[in-house]
Amino acid sequence: MTSEVMAFYSVLDDFKTWRAALAAEGIDLRQADDIADPASVRQALVWKPPHGFFARYPNLGLVVNLGAGVDALVGRDDLPEVPITRLSDPKMARMMAGYVLFAVMRHARDIPAFERAQRERRWHYIHPRDPETITVGVLGLGELGLTAALECARQGYRVRGWSNTLKSVEGIETSAGLTALPDILGDSDILVCMLPQTPQTSGLLNAERLAQMKRGAVFINVSRGSIVDEPALIEALRSGHIAEATLDVFASEPLSPASPLWAMDNVLITPHLASVALPGSAAQQIGENVRRLRSGQELLSRVDPRRGY
Repeated sequence: MTSEVMAFYSVLDDFKTWRAALAAEGIDLRQADDIADPASVRQALVWKPPHGFFARYPNLGLVVNLGAGVDALVGRDDLPEVPITRLSDPKMARMMAGYVLFAVMRHARDIPAFERAQRERRWHYIHPRDPETITVGVLGLGELGLTAALECARQGYRVRGWSNTLKSVEGIETSAGLTALPDILGDSDILVCMLPQTPQTSGLLNAERLAQMKRGAVFINVSRGSIVDEPALIEALRSGHIAEATLDVFASEPLSPASPLWAMDNVLITPHLASVALPGSAAQQIGENVRRLRSGQELLSRVDPRRGY
């Protein structure tokens, strides 16, 4: 056991599983509330820690975010100027791609219509469409977004990708910048939001931009609820301008029982689980970064606080 300690904080993740996985990497992970000597803490593995959490650790040298989205850490005024890394695990990307593909295919194959027909005991035939006639727009081509976009393309869908800076991806039509956004919004039969939360993306899909979507299109959000104007989305779903939605993230979580989204039969709600960190595979990256930190090497998946990801 090393003399260094890694502090753990998350109300969602299982501490024992993470502790066992990181022990194999030579890391002594301890619950933050159980650490007797805060000066022994050199790293922290966290998911949405409370304000003031980091102030107790004078020797903190690395913060590892328990996930790919780091918006809960960037911009905090209680975080010392230490490196922040996010989890970059191929299994997380695979899990996200699986969820996105499930959501895309559920809408592309008209499964919601069959679900409604079943509840009404009604035999309802809709002829399947050729995937090549369905355009899937993916907003955000980071590690997770790109994997999901490629998986949709592999299934035969026409895939368009949009990002902040232009990327060249074989099999995907790409564009970049705000001037190109209306075109992909208006062209997509199914629009998937996979953007990181940054000052530039917060509120990006406002009422005006939702109105630019093709009438009768489908919206899937697996990134952050704050990127979308939720009241405007609800109105678009009510009016039928957006026909259906699959929503894994919301402006406020847990989603309030009073939200109209719960009662909409054209909306599928899941509780922010499209992709989660898997200790068994992610622990290797964390261990590698701890070793790199000790030897002064460049860290893997380091976050640039100025960009927000």
